[in-house]
Amino acid sequence: MNPSIKEHTKKENAGTEFLVNIREKIEGLRRVREQISAVIVGQDEVIDLILIALLCEGHVLLEGVPGLGKTMVVRTLADSLALRFSRIQFTPDLLPADVIGTNIAIQDEGGSFRLQFEPGPVFANLTLADEINRASPKTQSALLEAMQEQAITLRGVRHQLPRPFQVLATQNPLEMEGTYPLPEAQIDRFFMKILVQYPSESELIAIIERTVGSAIPEAQAVLDIEELHSLQRAVREVVIPPHVSSYTARLILSTQPDHELALPQIRQFVRYGSGPRGAQALILAGKAKALISGRFNVSIDDIQQLACPALRHRIALNFDGQSERVRVDDLLSNIINALPVDLTRPAGI
Repeated sequence: MNPSIKEHTKKENAGTEFLVNIREKIEGLRRVREQISAVIVGQDEVIDLILIALLCEGHVLLEGVPGLGKTMVVRTLADSLALRFSRIQFTPDLLPADVIGTNIAIQDEGGSFRLQFEPGPVFANLTLADEINRASPKTQSALLEAMQEQAITLRGVRHQLPRPFQVLATQNPLEMEGTYPLPEAQIDRFFMKILVQYPSESELIAIIERTVGSAIPEAQAVLDIEELHSLQRAVREVVIPPHVSSYTARLILSTQPDHELALPQIRQFVRYGSGPRGAQALILAGKAKALISGRFNVSIDDIQQLACPALRHRIALNFDGQSERVRVDDLLSNIINALPVDLTRPAGI
């Protein structure tokens, strides 16, 4: 056989094997979703967005009033994955050491003492930070290094966190009593901010029927850590067409009040817009959404559908925007409606 033909055939076989392998992993992800849906009624969009963030190893902030099942969604996700899970209940008296761990004095056989690091609950694959905005800003900031660098530094010693590592935090609306606003630097480290809404009438009836009986459904682990790693690597291989990159860049720049692309309402109501981290999150989320849908390239629709959860927490309103109760989601919708889609535009601005 001609060497070039042989090499081409080898590449084709490798490509076919890769596609079959990825489709098997996507099927495993579908089973994870089924396990979550067997326990959680409704909240389909919330579940889909959390799975997208999981594939990107991105942290998630879930916001909603108490009693909507935010904690249950996260716990059910952990049950459906063979990952190490921990829960931290954030309260006003919680200390940074209660989150990241501390050094303790250990006495050896000779009677001398040495310091030994005792890991905190953040040393897990999946960490639930429950009601994160009820703790003090100092304790909230203890998660900053962990969320950005997947490591903890204590007394000059760096301790690596397990991989994958993901923080799923729940937050009550800031208008509620006993809450503290999250530091802006920490908010930006969340891959997505997902709003959890009240269930509909039919969903509420299903919740009642499913949860007040003698048999309460539980999720079973259907995806192991190696399969999850394979999917996370596959997300990075999804193709970004040049016109999608260009559209995403222009969308991000349109959120910045000083940029020429900004709409009048952005200039009027926004203090600062999204930056490079928002663009990275939006593109990665688009890749994961495409992969889950069985596609290996990102579309403009993917970017538009993910713009609100990926960017809503990266845009800060000024005093006028806050006083007039402007919704960031409405501003993003206006940008999407006004921003032209140029399929012939090369990457870049």
